[in-house]
Formats: sequence, structure tokens, C-alpha cells
Amino acid sequence: MADHLETSVTLPSDPASVSAARAYVVDTLAEWGLPADTEVSDTVRLIISELATNAVQHTFGQSPTFTVDVVLDRDERLRVGVTDSHPRLPRRLPAAVQQDNGRGLVIIRWLTAECGGRLRIRPTREGGKTISVELPWTVPAQPMTAAGQQEP
Repeated sequence: MADHLETSVTLPSDPASVSAARAYVVDTLAEWGLPADTEVSDTVRLIISELATNAVQHTFGQSPTFTVDVVLDRDERLRVGVTDSHPRLPRRLPAAVQQDNGRGLVIIRWLTAECGGRLRIRPTREGGKTISVELPWTVPAQPMTAAGQQEP
């Protein structure tokens, strides 16, 4: 595989774009050798879903689009991120028991830490922000079964 692979897509800030972002990332990872039926792929799917949902819901119409970036460096590190043009950086909200939303970044932080990765939040030069996750690139030798076990 190449030393560096990179791709991105810009989508409208619309709820339908969340599933498009998920599909784009999963399809890209499959092209790069990570089957869609792996635990890592499921984790990345959930992370990108949360990031895209945040870009749609929390920009309050001030970011008409968001961009999904996928980068693989030297078959070692995978970075997925979402950039929007809303200037406000995310804040950690108190976790209320009856709160139905606001836990996206908590979920992302936990999943990222569980995989040995890191979460970054950076302002862009244009006044928006990029929230990205960097994970170790691990491609299983065999696909996982529905029960989460590796096939023989």
C-alpha cells in the first residue's frame, strides 16, 4: 500500500448527510483493505456518525456544509475528521441522567481511548473547526463473524 492515502468529501449540513458520511468512510476503508464487517470499521463508523451529527446539529445553520477527511499514513495511523465553518468549539456538557443528547464527544473520546488513539479539536484558518480522531491502523487477517469472533 502507498505511504500516504487521503480522501475527502464535502456534504450539505443536512441530517441525510450523516448516513452519506458513514457510507463514504466505510467504503473508503474497505478500498484501503479494512473490511466493513470488522470491529475497527464499526468503531470508525460510530465515530464518524457522531462527528457528522455534531456538524449538522450544533452549527445552527451557520455551516452550510461539512467536510469529512480520511487519511492513512504509512499503514500505521488512520485519521478521520469532520470540518465545519461554525466558529464555536465544542464544550463538555454536564452529563444529566435524563439528557437525550450532548454525549457525542464523550462517546468519541471513550472509543478513541479504547482503540489507543487520540482526539483533536483544532480551529481552522477560515474560522471554523476540525474535530479529528487518530487511531492505530489495524487490519485483521481474517474477517469477524456476526458473533464478534474471527473466522478460522
